[in-house]
Amino acid sequence: MNISDTLLLKVEKPARYIGNEVNAINKTVEDIKIHFALCFPDVYEIGMSHLGLQILYFFLNRRDDVYCERCFAVWNDMESVMRENKIPLFSLETKANLKEFDFVGFTLQYEMSYTNIINMLDLAYIPIYSCDRTENDPIICGGGPCTYNPEPMAEIFDFFYIGEGEAALDEIMDLYNENKANGGTRDDFLEMLLNVEGVYVPKFYDVSYKLDGSIDSFVPNNPQAKTKIRKVIAENLDDYFFLEKQIVPLIEVVHDRVTLEVFRGCVRGCRFCQAGYVYRPVRERSCNLLLEQAGKLLDSSGHEEISLVSLSTGDYGEFKPLAEGIIDRFEDEKVSISLPSLRIDAFNLELMEKVQNVRKSSLTFAPEAGTQRLRNVINKGITEDEILTGSGIAFAGGWNRIKLYFMLGLPTETDQDLEGIVQLSEKIVEKYYEVGNRKISPSVTMSTSCFIPKAFTPFQWDKQDDYETLMDKQRLIKRSLTKRQIRYSYHCAGTSVMEAIMSRGDRQVIRAIVKAWGMGARFDGWTEFFKYDLWLDAFEKTSIDITKYLRERNYDEILPWEHIDIGVSKEFLINERKKAYEEKTTSHCRIACVGCGADSFLGGACFGE
Repeated sequence: MNISDTLLLKVEKPARYIGNEVNAINKTVEDIKIHFALCFPDVYEIGMSHLGLQILYFFLNRRDDVYCERCFAVWNDMESVMRENKIPLFSLETKANLKEFDFVGFTLQYEMSYTNIINMLDLAYIPIYSCDRTENDPIICGGGPCTYNPEPMAEIFDFFYIGEGEAALDEIMDLYNENKANGGTRDDFLEMLLNVEGVYVPKFYDVSYKLDGSIDSFVPNNPQAKTKIRKVIAENLDDYFFLEKQIVPLIEVVHDRVTLEVFRGCVRGCRFCQAGYVYRPVRERSCNLLLEQAGKLLDSSGHEEISLVSLSTGDYGEFKPLAEGIIDRFEDEKVSISLPSLRIDAFNLELMEKVQNVRKSSLTFAPEAGTQRLRNVINKGITEDEILTGSGIAFAGGWNRIKLYFMLGLPTETDQDLEGIVQLSEKIVEKYYEVGNRKISPSVTMSTSCFIPKAFTPFQWDKQDDYETLMDKQRLIKRSLTKRQIRYSYHCAGTSVMEAIMSRGDRQVIRAIVKAWGMGARFDGWTEFFKYDLWLDAFEKTSIDITKYLRERNYDEILPWEHIDIGVSKEFLINERKKAYEEKTTSHCRIACVGCGADSFLGGACFGE
């Protein structure tokens, strides 16, 4: 398609839709066997900051027979222009209608983007429900963290990919070519996928419900369909594909820098953290490979900042030599390191001072809970003394800006725990004046998010706080604050409630999601667009009781995600939940194997002697 400048000038940021960025891939379309549209269901600036999208884009495009193009959710102004002029949703590289692709693949990072997925399909004139698609429609697939409970979107997607893209995407592409060469149908291809580890095809499974709305049975309706879909992983990261280039956007995006993924998984076992369980086992990239990768990414992008990313970067086995190696190699080029949220007990003064020599920034710490009792419940594994000592080290090193992340609504939480958030933050301010520069006031940003009992965590059986309860807790914290140096920011309670419903939901939830979309829901992860009352109305009009998704679950209940196997055993999660209510902690994986079951992916211990 030819998208005219006249139309693009009607929108706020036309560069979101033109492509042609530095390092974007161009191929001769006639030579391609498989056209793959890689879709991110949020605005361009967020999608282009996502490392997973960059990895999949270059991973698929390394194949001569595949052309992977990108597509993002269009902003409201562009949607109006497109609908008014009957312009279908198009890819950035060739401006082709998504309906013309072989695959339309969505990365499912956040439940509140589900209405954007539906909107993107509708804009592309692709039937929303999989059962309505024909041989002339693309295969709709999804991957990412939300697929660990794929059921709320099961009737939309043709298949879900559970796990890491590098592990089995090539096999899927090869099967598609084989099926196409043999004149097979889309159903033939979907049946072939039943033999691929990590692939879940919802149409080959039937769900029935009890009178109370809970699941009565979940069974395959195809003899080839597995009863359990086991995730797939890249075992040794050094042996798998890694980025040597990143696309460089033409406009400012959220994270405008080189991103280095140092390892996958997490050793800590925080009981609220879904990523800490679903991405197990821990696998690290070697320091030398990361330094080599950093040089290639900087050379090909022109960026002046490197971000080290993982779930707990400070736990990387070679963290110090990696960080110091980057500083030593690139200091003359004024390249800085962006350090993610660190465990304060792992903070290194020497490293901090070296980072500061290049460029100052704020530091981010995540105590998660305000009292030691509650930190033990969630297995955070850090004491107040360690938090204050770490903050003191930071202040002594010259920092005066700190961000603190806490959670509201954790299991067993009391008002005393909430007040502890304020008290701990105020103690950190006091620590600044003990060791810091008294001529400059400290800036402490205290942020609270709302706990959600996610799938495959020890708290997956716990209840979710309702809207009013979460609002009351936010008000309590605001009333308790006394120090002007602390700025309090908090997550929208209504958004968290809806996220909980969708992350814990079953196939029935899709009726409300589609209804909310039809009523105008878009970009629900954005505070300015989210309408809590609209969502409540959508659930009411579809006769779905939201309380059944917020309630506490029983151990013997069939959970909507029970057919997914992440390697971590149900018995381990139950035991961790029991220990939480006893306020007992579990050591992290480097100290001793805790027997979660994830080592089965590696055929032995996650860490060598």
